[in-house]
Amino acid sequence: MNPISNPQKSIKISLLIGAFSCLFLLPNTELKAQNVGASPEYIKALTAEWTGERFPDGRPKVSDSILERLKNISIEEAWGVLRNKGYQNQYEGDWQIMLPDAAMTGRVVTAQYMPLRPDLEKQVKDQGVEKEGRSPKGGTNSWPIDILTNGDVYVADGYGKIVDGTLIGDNLGNAIYAKSQRGVVFNGSVRDQEGLSEIEGFNAWMKGQDPSYIQQMMLTSINSPIRVGRATVLPGDVVLAKKYGVIFIPAYLVEELVLTSEVTGLRDEFGHQRLREGKYLAGQIDSQWTEEIKKDFLNWLNNYPGKLPMTKQELDDYLKERNY
Repeated sequence: MNPISNPQKSIKISLLIGAFSCLFLLPNTELKAQNVGASPEYIKALTAEWTGERFPDGRPKVSDSILERLKNISIEEAWGVLRNKGYQNQYEGDWQIMLPDAAMTGRVVTAQYMPLRPDLEKQVKDQGVEKEGRSPKGGTNSWPIDILTNGDVYVADGYGKIVDGTLIGDNLGNAIYAKSQRGVVFNGSVRDQEGLSEIEGFNAWMKGQDPSYIQQMMLTSINSPIRVGRATVLPGDVVLAKKYGVIFIPAYLVEELVLTSEVTGLRDEFGHQRLREGKYLAGQIDSQWTEEIKKDFLNWLNNYPGKLPMTKQELDDYLKERNY
């Protein structure tokens, strides 16, 4: 009888061939547990547009000088630049802020939290401790803090949980500030806010505070993409946090954003001064400038009474390429 005419025999042959093939495929397709912390290669792939220096973990190393200049940029100016570049989902508002009059900038380290599921929590702990060498002591909410470096901002998605969703207290707050000289941005809550407020220089943007301790939630990833309210955040982004909200900026755009916003600020300062002097009408300043106003602006810049936020070379190079 032809084997093809016997359906049962054909099925047995197919199963045997499949099983035999798997014996050769298994060594090359061995399943590996998902890392808790993203690999440098993954972070580099996420931030491929960045061409500058990187940290060993793969995150872009935006310069300290740019981070310092970014503090003086308004949320509206930063938002305008990002929207013009097609980034519509980088802002989140409605925060409780420990020091609302202080701006904070830094390089983002992300952490994702989810409601507790025992089997997944066990896998995360096993992977983190046994394969990645993370601390077996204390809660996993200390793991993102362990990898912070100077200039980092710890950004976490705690899915807005307030009661029993307190990601840090004053002990972990002290550890964060000691490592990063910064603070936190949490889509979640903190506890021991009185103790946190005593850490000089530490700041926090959070959705709430509560005296309860963290429970029924778990860490699932470090330095992977997360959602913070209406914003998508990547590891290595640069954060601009002010009393008026928080902006998450792709690293490769930060320098251009800072310079563009600084020039916009100078244009506004010039325009406001000339309007107060009555030299131009509001419609002339609030539209594309005439050659006369452009020349006046350049002359005003050359005699600027204070210190320009950028170098003269940066300003000259920028203005050459702009039709303002």
